[in-house]
Amino acid sequence: MEPLFHGIVLAFGLILPLGMQNVFIFNQGTAHKKFSNALPAIITAGVCDTILIYSAVAGVSVLVIDFGWLRNTLYLGGFFFLIYMGGLLWKSSKATHKQVMGSFTTKRQIIFAASVSLLNPHGFIDIVIVIGTSSLIYTGMEKWIFTFSCIGVSWVWFFALASVGRQIGQLDKTGTVITRLNQISAIIIWGIAIYMGWQLINLV
Repeated sequence: MEPLFHGIVLAFGLILPLGMQNVFIFNQGTAHKKFSNALPAIITAGVCDTILIYSAVAGVSVLVIDFGWLRNTLYLGGFFFLIYMGGLLWKSSKATHKQVMGSFTTKRQIIFAASVSLLNPHGFIDIVIVIGTSSLIYTGMEKWIFTFSCIGVSWVWFFALASVGRQIGQLDKTGTVITRLNQISAIIIWGIAIYMGWQLINLV
């Protein structure tokens, strides 16, 4: 049971903080009248996290740790990516209610969910290094249990997040909640970007 609980607690701790991926899934839940219309975003985010977690456990984390230039590149890319994404969120908070609540098409949901899941170096580093290195203490069946518990948390979280977003979207007719959420998220994401920039300076 130890690898199961370890995976659940670790994955939940990593996925809980407010970031672009969580905000996007939540926004799609609020924007669609039918929950099923937000499934492309949910499934894409879940698949992307599954790929990242499996890759981390399979040994990608060792490569990132061993090659300092790769780690530094990820930090540098993460800094600029998060600054840009924070700007998008802040801009959306200044939009009209119709623009803020506007739902994405299936294609745009897939593309955007994949980008904030796979192209966010901060999330990549969290998953690859933290989960990857944590998995090294397990072998055989225990490693599989740890891996699938981490993956399971991601899927459950995305479905729950979109579901909560849909409920709030039905109650928040003025768009005030989603606007404030985007503003808070932008500030948090900029803070993470500054932290990554500071880490990069210390590593160089």
